[in-house]
Amino acid sequence: MSPPHTPPSRDRVLRLLEKMRGVRVVVLGDAMLDRYLLGDTDRLSPEAPVPVVTVKETRAALGGAANVAANVVAIGARCHLVATAGDDLHGRAFREALGAAGLDDRTIVTVPGRPTTTKTRVMARGQQVVRIDEEVDAPLEPGTLERVTTLLHEALADADALLLEDYNKGLLAAPLITAAVAAALRRGVPVVVDPKYRHFFEYAGATVFKPNRRELEAALGAAVDLEHRDALPQALERLKVDNLLLTLGADGMVLVTKAREIIHLPSIAREVYDVSGAGDTVTAWVGAALAAGATLLEAATLANYAAGIEVGKAGVATVTPEELLAVHEERFDQVGMLRRGGML
Repeated sequence: MSPPHTPPSRDRVLRLLEKMRGVRVVVLGDAMLDRYLLGDTDRLSPEAPVPVVTVKETRAALGGAANVAANVVAIGARCHLVATAGDDLHGRAFREALGAAGLDDRTIVTVPGRPTTTKTRVMARGQQVVRIDEEVDAPLEPGTLERVTTLLHEALADADALLLEDYNKGLLAAPLITAAVAAALRRGVPVVVDPKYRHFFEYAGATVFKPNRRELEAALGAAVDLEHRDALPQALERLKVDNLLLTLGADGMVLVTKAREIIHLPSIAREVYDVSGAGDTVTAWVGAALAAGATLLEAATLANYAAGIEVGKAGVATVTPEELLAVHEERFDQVGMLRRGGML
């Protein structure tokens, strides 16, 4: 691995954050609604050995590709979310949550008879008791897929970046992935991919491919040895993508460039409260930064900061430029002290 790098200067980060406020980002992928039922429990049910939770508050938040889009908007960028939702109660709640996050629903395709993908978490005393999933993950019907493709091409007409968020819920079929990547590359805009297992090898040509370690190991059929310098560049060749950004949870990230450079970005998280949505945050920040002209390493560095902030928050959450700038200044000072002390 390479030694820790010097973060970009404060002036450089400020310039990038300002440019990010003017970029246009398209997010394509599996959107969902995250619901939280918050309450207390002090007894077991007489019907079964399970806790009885008295719900005192209900919250709704954007999940999946919609959370990526919400993070893009929180950065200050403009965003089109191309996704689907059902014509059910959860679909209406999903559209309301979009509006609350500053996103419109003009590029959301309503699919009659197909439920809005919804994750309901029952929480008691700060702990998750159970999660209830309502979803259909079968591929979209051809007519629906055609409508999604048309909306995607319209959204890409003035886009500065395309972010693909795959949760294996049926939207990102292979033909749509191929068409989306090709359309973005024709426009010369970066393509950032957050993959899942089903279509892992379908993203040839992507600018940044961002799996976590478990996903990459499952796809390659072997454990990833981070100390073996040839292993990760070989993964790039198999995936046929330009760059790999491998997320490692508490260990941060590893960036593998098409020049075969391997850079470790240690996590800056002080406290991990909830890892939900951290990957979405990374995707949003990498895409928005690249759209603003950041180098690959600069984009990965900012995304690493944002992830460290996000995991310190409860549930899926967004990260503001002000929060990121504060963390950057602290990190920049720490690296400077280490270098002056001869420790780097």
